[in-house]
Amino acid sequence: MAKYLVQKSEPLVGEVEISGSKNAVLPIMAAAILTDEACELSEVPALRDVDVMCKLLRSLGSEVTEEYKYNRLNITTKQILTEEAPYELVKKMRGSILAMGPLLARTGKARIARPGGCAIGARPIELHLKGFQALGAKIVESHGYVEASADKLIGNNIYFDFPSVGATENVMMAAVLAEGVTILENVAEEPEIVDLANFLNRMGARIKGAGTDTIKIEGVSSLHGAKHSIIPDRIETGTFMIAAAITRGTVLIKNVVPDHVKPIIAKLKESGVLIDITDEGMLVKGDAQPLTSTDIKTLPYPGFPTDMQSQFMAFLATVKGSSNVIETVFENRFMHVGELNRMGANIKTEGNCAIVQGERGLQGAQVISTDLRAGAALVLAGLTAEGTTEISEIYHIERGYEKFIEKFRGLGATIIRVEE
Repeated sequence: MAKYLVQKSEPLVGEVEISGSKNAVLPIMAAAILTDEACELSEVPALRDVDVMCKLLRSLGSEVTEEYKYNRLNITTKQILTEEAPYELVKKMRGSILAMGPLLARTGKARIARPGGCAIGARPIELHLKGFQALGAKIVESHGYVEASADKLIGNNIYFDFPSVGATENVMMAAVLAEGVTILENVAEEPEIVDLANFLNRMGARIKGAGTDTIKIEGVSSLHGAKHSIIPDRIETGTFMIAAAITRGTVLIKNVVPDHVKPIIAKLKESGVLIDITDEGMLVKGDAQPLTSTDIKTLPYPGFPTDMQSQFMAFLATVKGSSNVIETVFENRFMHVGELNRMGANIKTEGNCAIVQGERGLQGAQVISTDLRAGAALVLAGLTAEGTTEISEIYHIERGYEKFIEKFRGLGATIIRVEE
């Protein structure tokens, strides 16, 4: 098992280039099986989750050519060999469920194990299944597998009880080949939804309204191949914004879409961080003035992203004052609190609320990366802690950040990866 060793850093200084979005590329890869023609994706991050999705697509019959040196993927699925996604792949990554909608749309059948992924709370797939049922699919569950089947998918009006990103993506992909018009209401509005819709439209789909709470889909009989460039990763962007702030450094972040990180910009500015948007990118300065506490509350987009809660909490532990952090998206997303407290932070939790008493001197310690974003938070905390911070279970981190070590080193951080 590998681990990271992180030393206290001088203020980070320099430039960093943001990679393509993990949360955008996975559904887009799944959508490529909706056609028997070639799809070419660029700005694809070289990540463990992407590798798992490549293996999943190959198991279904896709020809996948990886050119990670150029951040490209080519996917051609001339024939679906099986409608079943194997458990050994699904258990490694929750995003595997996104193959269900395209399989159902193209073949009339999809069978998949209930998915795995980070243990940050219950993320049931019932919203996905209800959406498929509304399109005319029959759902059968047995022995840990879920099967959806339909002779023909028929468009329908579908209201989501919660604006789930995965359910919005999955049902949208199923509906593009359904007969008639589908209206999806109370859907997720994340930039990743817009990116998927743009890719599907390039393939010949007819989707309007992505990025709002209502999406209209006019079904088509078939889709064709397309080329598409993945949007920048807004969570990686936010992580490096925090890195500049927590070390009181100055970092130019390139390849960003500022509109995608508005809540993070707003909250960092409230704390006293200076942020300038330039033609080159986003300049984040954490040393211009004393930094103070602020409160955050996670919400579906365009609210403050739950995927940035742990990183921001690490930052709040280092600034003056008391902060409230309210988590409304996942009920088990405070697992990093115990690890941060091991490093000297003063954080108390009650239900879905955490109170952070800031301006604590953090110390290096042995800590565990309990999930992807918690791992990133521990690295950020380690950059400010006296001594060495030893982070284990780093496979979580490497699921979602491309060239993680190299990018931090490029800004002056002292961090190494060692094999135990």
